[in-house]
Amino acid sequence: MNLDERNIEVLDEKMAEVFRMKTHQERLLIAFKMWDFAKKHLSDYLRLKYPDRDEGKIFREVVRRLSHGTI
Repeated sequence: MNLDERNIEVLDEKMAEVFRMKTHQERLLIAFKMWDFAKKHLSDYLRLKYPDRDEGKIFREVVRRLSHGTI
């Protein structure tokens, strides 16, 4: 598999230092909040785009997209 360097994000050294100063719990909380934000906004987007879909279908599509199709 060839990696496209345009798709790789490099963490800025200043932000890396901020994260290094955080506890494990604080970093996990940040990651959870980012995941929750993505899940909520993707769900809202899908509800607007497909108003006829029930919540079960919306949920399954969110899971599929956030898991990159592995689930």
